[in-house]
Amino acid sequence: MRGAQPDHRAPPAELEESKEELADALFRTVPAGVGSTGGIRLGREELDRMLQGGARWAVERGFGRHEDLERVEEGGRMRDARAECVSDRAKARMRDEVGTLGSGNHYLEVQEVAEIFDPPAAGAFGLREKEVVVSIHCGSRGLGHQIGTEALKEMLAAAPRHRLALPDRELASAPIHSPEGERYLGAMRAAINVALANRQVITHLTRAAFAEVIPHAHLSLLYDVSHNTCKVEEHKVEGRRKTLYVHRKGATRAWGPGHPDLPEAFRAVGQPVLVGGTMGTCSYVLAGTETGMEASFGSACHGAGRGMSRHQALKQWSGRQVVDELKRRGILIRSPSLRGVAEEAPGAYKDVTAVVEATHRAGLARRVARLVPIVTIKG
Repeated sequence: MRGAQPDHRAPPAELEESKEELADALFRTVPAGVGSTGGIRLGREELDRMLQGGARWAVERGFGRHEDLERVEEGGRMRDARAECVSDRAKARMRDEVGTLGSGNHYLEVQEVAEIFDPPAAGAFGLREKEVVVSIHCGSRGLGHQIGTEALKEMLAAAPRHRLALPDRELASAPIHSPEGERYLGAMRAAINVALANRQVITHLTRAAFAEVIPHAHLSLLYDVSHNTCKVEEHKVEGRRKTLYVHRKGATRAWGPGHPDLPEAFRAVGQPVLVGGTMGTCSYVLAGTETGMEASFGSACHGAGRGMSRHQALKQWSGRQVVDELKRRGILIRSPSLRGVAEEAPGAYKDVTAVVEATHRAGLARRVARLVPIVTIKG
């Protein structure tokens, strides 16, 4: 999986005896944490090529396989990205961070397929019980955050000129076809490309770590889709097809069966919908539905969401306590920050199973498989 997350298959038999070694190899190979940097250094021109090229840029430079791109949204490259709309400061934040996880709720997790709910969809996705997959949840690191921060300030200053009365500073906005609106869309699409490139490089590094420990593992990409984005899509509104700007914050795309932009392998069953849980619970793979296309413009949850703030979590748990408790349950955690582990304690999140059940019953996406953690790399 990937992106909002990715999925890769590996043989389970060798994993139990090698999981300590694998955890160390992944932690060594995929940098994680606040301000983490990788071994890739990009000059100005190459950085712009990544902003324009996304995962395609990464594959062309040897980070992955061309067949991966068939399983990445937009074929690996978001169109209409404008590198020139990304500030030098935002670019500087990404120059040394390609191939890194970052911090917060971002992670790389080795998981076991514990339960199959929809055998036909699971078959189309290549998921089988007891097999091992890898999920990756991360994005455009500090670059995307910087773009958002700068756009917020620019739109706030421009609001009077556009005669916009803003009820809250955080709701700063601008007309789509205004200079501010078009600059933001161009920069945001470039940030999507950075996220696609970053996850593609991490996939390459993950394969290298597996090859070091379990040489016969085969890690093929299930799907890569972003979240926290705005996409131009066609949907039915009151019986008519309309072109819409669909914002998905705290949500992920979940296209139903038959959508022409889905890979052929998924077209009969719907898009893989990757729903992350916590390092101590479980995650899910869902499939998009026709009902979801009608009810939510092809959108579904991408995780459970926090049940308490990071500050509250730090009062209730210590990082060492979380690491030791999960190890007793057979789950290995690797992180450069015990504070970060405490902030992301499983108890700080809502019940992902209840969230997925509600999504399933509402028809926004249907359950396909449940995944349980084995090794988690956290920032």
